[in-house]
Amino acid sequence: MNQENGALIRIRDLHKVYHRDRIEIPVLAGIHLDVKRGEFLALMGPSGSGKSTLLNLIAGIDRPTRGEVVVGGESLGAMNGSRLAAWRARHVGFIFQMYNLIPVLTAYQNVELPLLLTRLSAKDRAARVRLALSLVGLEPREKHYPRALSGGEEQRVAIARAIVADPTLLVADEPTGDLDSRNADEILTLLTRLNREMGKTIVMVTHDPHAAARAHLTLHLDKGVLSA
Repeated sequence: MNQENGALIRIRDLHKVYHRDRIEIPVLAGIHLDVKRGEFLALMGPSGSGKSTLLNLIAGIDRPTRGEVVVGGESLGAMNGSRLAAWRARHVGFIFQMYNLIPVLTAYQNVELPLLLTRLSAKDRAARVRLALSLVGLEPREKHYPRALSGGEEQRVAIARAIVADPTLLVADEPTGDLDSRNADEILTLLTRLNREMGKTIVMVTHDPHAAARAHLTLHLDKGVLSA
């Protein structure tokens, strides 16, 4: 894949406008951004500044009003819904503030979920799930349900689920926002390891300067405009 200037993510003149009845609500205004492969980028800004919207556009969850989002040489705007869903499943791992684990499934089963959409055999799925759980230090807890885990452990299960399919990109939306300082530090250390040791490209939205300090680069959004 040809990637301009070695960038994994290339964003040009990105605009996003939402509509409420007849009122236009501009959220992003002409964003330009390059993110290199292996980068760890933090996005900061006040509430309503467009951070999560930008993250969703990079992850192919939302579509721009105008402009271009290219990830790994592929233009997300050129894909139809089914192709975009398949692209997300293959290339993007999602980490959310509230974990989004399914309470009736064990840690193992929650991590396995993304692999059920693939053609991997049960044996290969099991190997990947156990590898992901071992990377986050939770293999001994694989049979536990979310209610039996601490908040930090739940987030580590969510990270294992995000990395189990070996995605190109990890997107994290306030991944430490619901954790105390000790658990937050553990999660940030884990993300740093995934970036440094596994070369994972990470784009993280955070309001916490301590979390942003773990990233290679921090950019700020304010009223839909991106700055250093």
